Amino acid sequence: MKNLVEQIYTGCLAQGAYYIESKGEAAIIDPLRETAPYIKMAEERGAKIKYVFETHFHADFVSGHVDLAKKTGATIVYGPTAQTTYDVHVATDNEEFKIGDYTITVLHTPGHTMESSTFLLKGADGKPQAIFTGDTLFIGDVGRPDLAVKSDELTKEDLAGMLFDSLHNKILPLPNDVIVYPGHGAGSACGKNISKETTDTLGNQKKTNYALQDLSKDEFIKQVTNGILPPPQYFAKNAMLNKKGYEAIDEVLAKGLNALTPDAFEKAPQKEGVLILDTRAPQEFNKGFVKGAINIGLSGKFAGWVGALIEDLKTPILLVTDEGSEEEAVTRLSRVGYDNPIGFLKGGFKSWENAGKTVDSIKSIPATALEEKMKEGTVSILDVRNPNEYLSQHIEGAVNFPLDYINEHLNELDKDQPFYLHCAGGYRSMIATSILRKQGYHNIVDVTGGFGAIKETGIQLTAYVCPSTL
Repeated sequence: MKNLVEQIYTGCLAQGAYYIESKGEAAIIDPLRETAPYIKMAEERGAKIKYVFETHFHADFVSGHVDLAKKTGATIVYGPTAQTTYDVHVATDNEEFKIGDYTITVLHTPGHTMESSTFLLKGADGKPQAIFTGDTLFIGDVGRPDLAVKSDELTKEDLAGMLFDSLHNKILPLPNDVIVYPGHGAGSACGKNISKETTDTLGNQKKTNYALQDLSKDEFIKQVTNGILPPPQYFAKNAMLNKKGYEAIDEVLAKGLNALTPDAFEKAPQKEGVLILDTRAPQEFNKGFVKGAINIGLSGKFAGWVGALIEDLKTPILLVTDEGSEEEAVTRLSRVGYDNPIGFLKGGFKSWENAGKTVDSIKSIPATALEEKMKEGTVSILDVRNPNEYLSQHIEGAVNFPLDYINEHLNELDKDQPFYLHCAGGYRSMIATSILRKQGYHNIVDVTGGFGAIKETGIQLTAYVCPSTL
């Protein structure tokens, strides 16, 4: 049986988990919520999962460590200072763990969080082979130092200083040929400049990663703390679940995979606080949907947008999905701590239509039609991209109304005034349009194809120009 190190990368969360195996013993690093893929992999290879290593208390997803340990008997290992309400082994700095011929050494690397640790993998010859860096070191970036800030104790500058020391004392002295396996890739909110590559050599990172260049400690602190956007609202809540434990994934799946007839589905939202979440693609949703539903498509960054926009993790959720996607939707909700889906529409939206139930729809127009509207007179345009996208280039006269912060500004628009919404490609604008529709805005028009399509027209565009200091 060959030794194996395999990255298990999940694109919608830009997250890397890892399977390590030697001589029939296996370890999992930073597993996602669902346990079945890891257990199946070990069983198929005739291996036993001995350890579940956690690089830190994750904020952007709920780890599967608690369930995985219960199902396999594996020991959960955190780095120094970690405190949980369930059984774990809190390792000391430089403590070693054996997996067959492999040795995994815990390197305490605080900075992203206080317990953050990097796991150094050595072969039978004792030579360093790889580091699993979690959110301490990414490809092209380092972890943001603001998530573990406590008002009266640490500042982001304090944590950035710790991160500098961790990198320079624990990671940079390692050989250049050591492979870096990070916790995230491009698209994660845990960094600001993460590369699309998901692995690299340490030597190449020393040459190309801005944070590993010849910077003084003060310069490093300024660079890594500059331009950090506020974290999504669910981050702190997910971190708490990872510290305190959570409902078993099997129970969440059983509850969520409750098939409801159109009649039963129609009655369920009468209970207080129930949210109808339609996970179909935007171009399907706008043609027809259950009144009051919001659209967050499984085809995009589903979990991240759910976490950013649905404020209460305990919200009862009714699902409308493409047939056969129900389990995927429930699983991806659970990855970010939304453990209260209460059922799905059996037969999908088609069954709702066939039952003669009330159907709502959203008007969508192509970018060319928006161009014609603008020629006829003044048009109110809402650009729901993030501020940096908007500043780089936007329609002249458009108002930036970022989707990330839409819940904070829902009452700022005139419900009687028509608005035309767009994002970059159409995914975010349909989310925004559905949320506004649910809040009573009925004069909202979605621009299909988003800014990508708008740039192909003759619509006047502009960009923010930084004022000259001369």
